[in-house]
Amino acid sequence: MSDGQFQLVYNVLSFSLASMMSTTLFLWFRVSAVHEKFKSALIISGMVTFIASYHYMRIFNSWVEGYHYGSDGEPHLTGTPFNDAYRYMDWLLTVPLLLIEIILVMNMSPEESSRNCWTLGVSSALMILVGYPGELIVSGDLSQRWMCWFFAMLPFLNIVYTLLVGLSEATNSEADAKIRSLISNVQVWTVISWLTYPVVYIFPMLGMTGAQAIVNIQCGYCVSDIISKCGVGLMIYQITKAKSDQMMKNSLM
Repeated sequence: MSDGQFQLVYNVLSFSLASMMSTTLFLWFRVSAVHEKFKSALIISGMVTFIASYHYMRIFNSWVEGYHYGSDGEPHLTGTPFNDAYRYMDWLLTVPLLLIEIILVMNMSPEESSRNCWTLGVSSALMILVGYPGELIVSGDLSQRWMCWFFAMLPFLNIVYTLLVGLSEATNSEADAKIRSLISNVQVWTVISWLTYPVVYIFPMLGMTGAQAIVNIQCGYCVSDIISKCGVGLMIYQITKAKSDQMMKNSLM
């Protein structure tokens, strides 16, 4: 691995950590600005980026511990393996919460919310658990990585269908056009941001090997996480604030 490659991942991980931490602070400090009904959604949004902050700190430390600079000015392996399992542990916790926070701002009965939370939560956990074994294989025979990718895509497609089609009735039931548009946007944005993950996953299958594959995967996942966690979290805030303002306006009429 070259110095430039090491520094690129180092800086991207640092930027990702800062993004997660700052988004957490913003979301939690703004909880008091929304109606009691929507505080849970905003708190969960902050939990997503808080959990991600913790794991990004562990990933960053593991990256630093995995390499040392030799007399040639280039990074070399220390013998301590880089532990990318932190990323999957993060996803196992945050991905279901990401979906739950969307459900909590939608116009649904408690029973419908509970059913959709369980359906999407189980599908997302299954997707991550199935995909992890393939992530460990970045060179040699990549057939198992392809197999894990394929089977992980099945629950992924179920999540995409639920977000775009299964929840459309609840989205369209919003009386306010602005709020309806905000909820529709967060559903589409979630799907678009999540589509980046399976693309990054197949980088080694596209001919990337060695340090190039590791660097591209790490940077790719960091960008995906910022878009899906920080981006969606801020969109959830917009929805909760808009709904809170609408409820206040209605109470004054």
